[in-house]
This record gives sequence, C-alpha cells and structure tokens, in this order.
Amino acid sequence: MDRRAFEALLAAEQFEQVTTVEREPNGSFDLHSHPFEAKALVIEGELSIRTADEERLYRAGEVFHLLADVPHSEVFGPAGVKYLVGRKQRRPAETSPG
Repeated sequence: MDRRAFEALLAAEQFEQVTTVEREPNGSFDLHSHPFEAKALVIEGELSIRTADEERLYRAGEVFHLLADVPHSEVFGPAGVKYLVGRKQRRPAETSPG
C-alpha cells in the first residue's frame, strides 16, 4: 500500500493521531500493550510483532493493525524500522439509561 492510500484509509476509519515512528536496528520491546488501537504502514525496514495468537514479520509496504490492550512484543530488523501510524483512543463503553 502506498502512503497516500494509507493516509486516506486512516482518515476514513477515524484514526485521529497520525505520526511517524522510527526504531533502532535490532531493537525490541518486551511484552506490553497500549490503551489505543493502532494501524501502521511500514515505510522502511521491518519488524516482527508477536501476540498470543501469532508472530508475523512486516516489511515496507505492509500494514499492521493492533487493537487496544492487546499484549504483544516487537523485534526490529537489522536496518531498524520506520512506520506511519494512526492511533485511535479507546472509547468508553456506552451505558444504557436505566
């Protein structure tokens, strides 16, 4: 996917916070989670993301998507990784009148 198409997708899916992230070569983050949903387009390099269900390698041009509060770990490739990410804050559950 190209950057323009990805930015249009983020806007259509209401990802408000869009930023570019760069991580160092051969770096990693141990198991953690985020209080926001994230959808990202890898621009350069590669990273591997492991969740309870799978481990997957993402390279330039590929998109990864993580829901809020999903525990995962990350390993960055030998050239590091750069990605454009949209974040969507978790919305409070709606309550019904009672």
